[in-house]
Amino acid sequence: MKAQREIFLPLNYLERRGGFRGTLAGIARDLLRVTAEKPKSNGDRLREYRDSALPSLEQRLFSAAPLYKSLESSLLAESLAEMRDELGADNPTANRVLAGKGPGERAKEIIAGTKLDDVSVRKQLYQGGAGAVQASRDPLIELMRMIDPEARAVRKRYDDEVEAVEREQGAVLAKVVFAAEGSNMPPDATSTLRLSYGAVRGFVEDGRGIVPAGTKVPFFTTIGGAFEHANQHGNKSPYQLPGTWTKAKSRLRLDTPLNMVSTPDIIGGNSGSPVINTKAEIVGIIFDGNIQSLPWRFAYDDKIARSISVDARGIIEALRNIYGANALVDELTAAPVTSALGAAR
Repeated sequence: MKAQREIFLPLNYLERRGGFRGTLAGIARDLLRVTAEKPKSNGDRLREYRDSALPSLEQRLFSAAPLYKSLESSLLAESLAEMRDELGADNPTANRVLAGKGPGERAKEIIAGTKLDDVSVRKQLYQGGAGAVQASRDPLIELMRMIDPEARAVRKRYDDEVEAVEREQGAVLAKVVFAAEGSNMPPDATSTLRLSYGAVRGFVEDGRGIVPAGTKVPFFTTIGGAFEHANQHGNKSPYQLPGTWTKAKSRLRLDTPLNMVSTPDIIGGNSGSPVINTKAEIVGIIFDGNIQSLPWRFAYDDKIARSISVDARGIIEALRNIYGANALVDELTAAPVTSALGAAR
């Protein structure tokens, strides 16, 4: 854990591309690394470039799906700014990347100059191998080349000092637990289907959240409540509502439930999971947990910890009256949509 704390920021922003978001930046990273890794024996490669992974990688690299430079520029600018702020204004890597320019200016310059949105260019670089990629003057390729040595170094340290240790010692701990508890212990999350049950229930804040201790937190919020928070805080983060919402306010039923909290046991990876009532009807979608649910990774308690879901009725209200997705709503509501908070709509 000490090693993980030391390398967390460079691991996240350099190796995991937290500072270089966007599809085009991902394509540049993949072209740089796959051409460097392919000449190695299969077992010596980074795992995402081994033979078993190449078909899906090539499918992504050569996809003809449209790419929008305006979006790519915005994503890169936002992530460059975040990286600069998190690593610090005096961080040498962030300074090299920004080259004395602001995140927005630098991102715009890089994305405007890249040719990686052209599938034929990507194929030419891929087929040309490491030599072609190393010789490329494409600004996104150059950007990925610039950070690659440091990104690889921090990844190796994570693999050796964190992941390998967790895997080895985790197996030891698992054997001890199994010897003591046997099949009474629930299985770890392994990407197989899990069903967790609980109740829709509010809680009393203990002070670890963003509201004072003793505050009674209701089991649901409403669309109107989102507008109230936005107004109280000058429509600024973290309560800012997008323009599409503010323009649609007059069309919305403000008493429509938006989010709800409940007690089912969740963990990272559950985002997007359906919330199903006792009638097997989808009533919401998990997207987060409150701060008190973080210990659920180790121990479950439902006194204050809660799963957070967007309510099905909030989804339908937003789709129809904010986004105008009436055809989609008609399809989704071919059968009655019921919320855990009330009757069918």
